[in-house]
Amino acid sequence: MMKIATLVALLPCIAWADDSDTIDEIVVTSTRTSSSLASHPGNIDVLDRTEIEAANHAHIHELLTRVAGVWVTRGSGQESLPSIRSPVLTGAGSCGAFLTLEDGIPSRPSGFCNVNQLFELPTELAERIEVIRGPGNALYGSNALHGTISVLLPEAAGANAAQGSLEVGSDDFISVEGFARNADGTPVVVGGTATHDGGFRSDSGFRQLKGFAKASWTPGEDTVTATLSISDLDQETAGFIVGQDAYADPALNRQNLNPEAFRKADSQRLGLRWSFERGDYDVDIRPYVRRSRMDFLQHFLPGKPLEENGHVSLGVLTSARKETDRLTTIVGLDLDLADVYLRQTQDGPAEGSDFLRETRPEGQHYDYDVTAVDVALYTQLEYRLSERTIISAGLRAEHARYDYRNNLATGNLRDDGTACGFGGCLYSRPADREDHFTDLAPKLGVVFRLTDDTSVYVNAARGFRAPQMTELYRLQSGQLVSDIDSETIDSLELGWRGTGVNWRLDTAAFAMRKRDSVYRDANGFNVSGARSRHAGLEFAAQLRLHEHWTITLNGTYARHTYDFDVVAARGEAFVSGRDVDTAPRWQGSAELRYAGDGRVDASLQWVSLGRYYLDAENLFDYPGHDLANLRVAYALSQSWTLVARVNNLADVSYADRADYAFGNYRYFPGRGRQTFLQLRYSRD
Repeated sequence: MMKIATLVALLPCIAWADDSDTIDEIVVTSTRTSSSLASHPGNIDVLDRTEIEAANHAHIHELLTRVAGVWVTRGSGQESLPSIRSPVLTGAGSCGAFLTLEDGIPSRPSGFCNVNQLFELPTELAERIEVIRGPGNALYGSNALHGTISVLLPEAAGANAAQGSLEVGSDDFISVEGFARNADGTPVVVGGTATHDGGFRSDSGFRQLKGFAKASWTPGEDTVTATLSISDLDQETAGFIVGQDAYADPALNRQNLNPEAFRKADSQRLGLRWSFERGDYDVDIRPYVRRSRMDFLQHFLPGKPLEENGHVSLGVLTSARKETDRLTTIVGLDLDLADVYLRQTQDGPAEGSDFLRETRPEGQHYDYDVTAVDVALYTQLEYRLSERTIISAGLRAEHARYDYRNNLATGNLRDDGTACGFGGCLYSRPADREDHFTDLAPKLGVVFRLTDDTSVYVNAARGFRAPQMTELYRLQSGQLVSDIDSETIDSLELGWRGTGVNWRLDTAAFAMRKRDSVYRDANGFNVSGARSRHAGLEFAAQLRLHEHWTITLNGTYARHTYDFDVVAARGEAFVSGRDVDTAPRWQGSAELRYAGDGRVDASLQWVSLGRYYLDAENLFDYPGHDLANLRVAYALSQSWTLVARVNNLADVSYADRADYAFGNYRYFPGRGRQTFLQLRYSRD
């Protein structure tokens, strides 16, 4: 609580700053078009290009520490587990709690997300990143459960520009980044990054390529934009280290107990945006095609099976917007078609007890294909009751259908059809079938502008996600049909935001209740039909202390608790009122920035994460940590800049992620002190 008191004590001084004329901030994600943040009934944070360049992140978690209520744990290499107003979720459905968008288009089909899918998006090249905390509005459906991360790439239209950089750093890190825009003739913008990291643990390096190209045309009064985005990752993977506080032991925290582990993934996304006016309506049509492939060794499971998965999908997002003096109406139809496959194969017997060896046999565990169709209708209304009061309401109806085909023997059998001992194999395969899920998501919000620069809002919304395919068809012993339904969350939020010449403050209180969740117990088994409650306070503030000095603060205090009572199949007890595991009550950051005479730009960042439990019974915990990061940029000339970064300045021993499973403390150790040096070129 001392950390909260320290930060909150600074907030009153923000309210004393000058509140004269300000420029209203613009957001895109809330309506798919540019709109005023002041009219958005909910908590949304924006990281613009200046902040993205200043963060200079090598991993997305380094950037999103600047957003209240968001914690992205760093796994090995480019892997991550996100958290937005939530615990860090694991297991088959964990990725479905968060929607990721690229230029407004979901980066994956809703039933086939991946918890690591953020590494597919070129966040380093983004023009801006918008984060909506809590359920999405009517424009976004399945997976916008706890929050939405929207990556907006640079537009082709604009001034000619060219940028490039070379960065080197600790552990054989090297990264090359380039960006260019040509507005002569047909506007075109391209960008790309190539990164190599030798890894701070043995056999844990990665190589990654990301890039995009965008072109726009204006036939008549219409606007057409085409975007191609690609990524390719080849990663050696380091698994958990084991033993209480092993992350703090220098003899253990650089080890890799799984040198054989790897992850290879590539993705491609092609989207088209066609905007035009027809009568009283502004129409937006976005057809797209997506593909992904991923092979990785599941080093965290006994037997270390290989998973191969992939998909090809296409779809279209449509919206029509009509605006009058008082009422703005948006209606639309979204359609998504996907062809998905997943295979899991274990090469050799599992290590460990007779039970593990017998119930996790070598050979094929799963081999299935799914054809998915997702269709949604929605409407969103914004009614200006008065000059200062706006009422927003929306409703989305979405239907998902999965046509599942099993390519192996049905049941919990070996791939040759024979039975396992100890009651059967762990891995169970359902027979071919179709599954249908229909969900409704209403929302209602009110924004009241107290002054031109301050407003309060209240927002009630429901979010949902249809079950992930892996939850339905990657069953466990004793299951022949999954008994899960769509997961839902009901949210109530009250917020206040204000801006002035020298300050900005955004605060929110929220309470949410989630139903029909799927958790994973400490022995790796799924627990379905779960419920949880989530309540907390968030704040984000920025204050210009002086002409050259700025301080930025963000923090969250929240409790995420179980709301059901059950003893899982292997004995772990889930009890109402206990904290959900991997759910720190406190998290926040503070950054002091100096921007001098145009040559020096320096910042010192403090990142804080509170204590959290590692198991459902709240018997084991991680104490939390505090880190400091330093960045100094020096302009050598109008075009050339030298940037130095030091992460984990005090060389603190900490865990990026702590866990308790299979009877052991397990950790992804955090990186020690690291230094980076970048030479950057920019020409407008």
